[in-house]
Amino acid sequence: MNRDMQEPVNYRSCMQNRELSWLKFNQRVLEEADCPDTPLLERFHFLSIFTSNLDEFFMVRVGSLIDYMLFSPDYYDNKTGMTAAEQLSEIYRACIPLYVLRDGSFARISGELSAAGISYVRMGELRKIEEKLVEDFFAREVMPVLSPQIIDQSHPFPHIGNKQLNIAVTLHQQNNTVFGIIPVPSAVRRVFTVDPSERRFVLVEDVILHFAGRVFEKYRVSEKAVICVTRNADIDTDAGLLDEDTDYRQHMKKILKKRLRLSPVRLEIQGEMSEEAQKYLRSKLGLEKAQVFRSCAPLDLSYCFGLDARLPYDMKRTLLQTPFTPQPSSMVNPDVSIIQQVLRRDILLSYPYESMKPLLNLLREAATDPEVVSIKITLYRIARQSTLAEALIEAAENGKDVTVLMELRARFDEENNIEWAQRLEEAGCQVIYGMDGFKVHSKICLITRRSKGEIQHITQIGTGNYNEKTAKLYTDLAILTSNRNIGADAAAFFMNLSISNLDGSYHDLWVAPANFKESILRLTDGEIAKAKEGRPARIMVKCNSFTDKDIIERFVDASRAGVEIRLVIRGICCLTPQIPGLTENIQIISIVGRFLEHSRIYAFGVGDETRVFIASGDMMTRNTERRVEVACPIYDPNIRKRLLEMIDVMLRDNVKAREQFSDGRYILRTPLGAPALNAQEYFMQQAKDAAAHPDWKNEPAPRNERKFLGWFRRNPKK
Repeated sequence: MNRDMQEPVNYRSCMQNRELSWLKFNQRVLEEADCPDTPLLERFHFLSIFTSNLDEFFMVRVGSLIDYMLFSPDYYDNKTGMTAAEQLSEIYRACIPLYVLRDGSFARISGELSAAGISYVRMGELRKIEEKLVEDFFAREVMPVLSPQIIDQSHPFPHIGNKQLNIAVTLHQQNNTVFGIIPVPSAVRRVFTVDPSERRFVLVEDVILHFAGRVFEKYRVSEKAVICVTRNADIDTDAGLLDEDTDYRQHMKKILKKRLRLSPVRLEIQGEMSEEAQKYLRSKLGLEKAQVFRSCAPLDLSYCFGLDARLPYDMKRTLLQTPFTPQPSSMVNPDVSIIQQVLRRDILLSYPYESMKPLLNLLREAATDPEVVSIKITLYRIARQSTLAEALIEAAENGKDVTVLMELRARFDEENNIEWAQRLEEAGCQVIYGMDGFKVHSKICLITRRSKGEIQHITQIGTGNYNEKTAKLYTDLAILTSNRNIGADAAAFFMNLSISNLDGSYHDLWVAPANFKESILRLTDGEIAKAKEGRPARIMVKCNSFTDKDIIERFVDASRAGVEIRLVIRGICCLTPQIPGLTENIQIISIVGRFLEHSRIYAFGVGDETRVFIASGDMMTRNTERRVEVACPIYDPNIRKRLLEMIDVMLRDNVKAREQFSDGRYILRTPLGAPALNAQEYFMQQAKDAAAHPDWKNEPAPRNERKFLGWFRRNPKK
């Protein structure tokens, strides 16, 4: 409905707090742990993912809010007006029921796993023969590597490492009461099997907790519990870089060491602990009562992934998803040079449904192609064993000009990036780093060739990292193109980054912070103008999170003008849909499923006039204003049609999609008599069908491709 756009709009009534929206997202992850149609161990995986997500949330988001509260008292959320202290209070309150839900899910999953033949056994549930095995395990493998400590006048309270499990005990000796700490050693295996035939196991922290009295043998133990401290990990990585002589890699190494000792932001307790003991711990850690959370489930559930490898084939079939192998791209002929194919037409790769091999083959081929003169690429997160990085090294060793912009500030991947940066540099690559205050989050690669005296550009732009491991777990898209305008923009992009120019101008690409947000707002205004003229108008977006206040307000304006807006937002979404008179034309769904939804698609328009882009960045302020991002237009009509069909399928998902309503709740859709449609399963089957009947099958290779293939096959370094 086209409304009077002159009416004053209360935009804030359409917005939600970012942090509370994230907690709703993580609850959706937790709900997958209770999905009866998901194999049992996969449900356990979701429980572990929920836990690790919450850990990172406290380390980063809660940590940053505490910093704001202490050092920026005037800070407030620009969407809800909440201060940092108010947000923290709401976060702590919202987390309490999440712990209760997790405990319930863990109990149910543990019970069902036990019935299926995998039993997590508490110490009080051991059989006599198992008690002896555990006692021997403790005496032989655990006790010799423990480093217990009492806290008294001679022994100050120790530093408790971030996310390290510890056993906390209250000890008595005559009239003296002291506190004791036993760090759970990382050198000891976490899972100890007490009965291999029945797959019964205990956790090492439970074993140490049970034998705590033997560790402190001169004392009487009155209470004991497993504890875990979460520390602030939100470090300003640019601090201290004003000195132009600073070695950036060494600076980042110091930052990583500092992270381990930052201030506590949360204390978790598994087991019984008196209020007096909790108060003592809070005083030593500098925490408030609201920052302490009780759990019946183990505080670290990552051991669940190790259980998979211990299962026989028959159990894996019932307890795990049927493995899916990424399929060959139907657009890529494996018997023809990938360079020659991209020079002829654009190619879209869709991970994990399709294999990453065409991109890896492109770089391998470029490394040996005598006509390739340079390769430029941005790297944010790459695999520890990276075929892609090895191809770059080979290219440099073959005399190609290889430039790698390595972003060392990819949170929690810094060490891996530092190691690869050093290896690439030693191999002869030119390695440069991100700019002060701006992470380079773009995923772009430019291959430049000189063929018959003419310069050719092959550009790859993607929505996800150049990481062979996550390409099998995350949904992402990559376009390979020889489009001249895109290639010229990519060349300008790398030139601008090399001279720290964030204000470059681009013809076809959206580049943040230069024109990414501006382009979204401009195309939104175009749809608003169509709606006002009574013409069909539509915006469709698929991304991870949506927090940018300016874009939210413009989408509200578009909805009021009658623009149909369909959003697939996996995680944080600060926009509330379906509010009468404001966002009634906006539909928002979130899909949490087998693969992590990571691709970003932006579409504006209806029918053949629809403009479609894929992007490295979300509609978040950090992406649109404080990171270097790249979005690429899709010009091939068949690829554009394919991407629009992908969004359409996701919008019709009635198995894993949860729809957001005007009260902020997300409700899981159900088929209700209609055929069940799981978008991810649909795309898996579609990829299999396409691989069986590839697009190139009936297309004879041009003569120059057949000639090139002959050379390529004879090349011993292919």
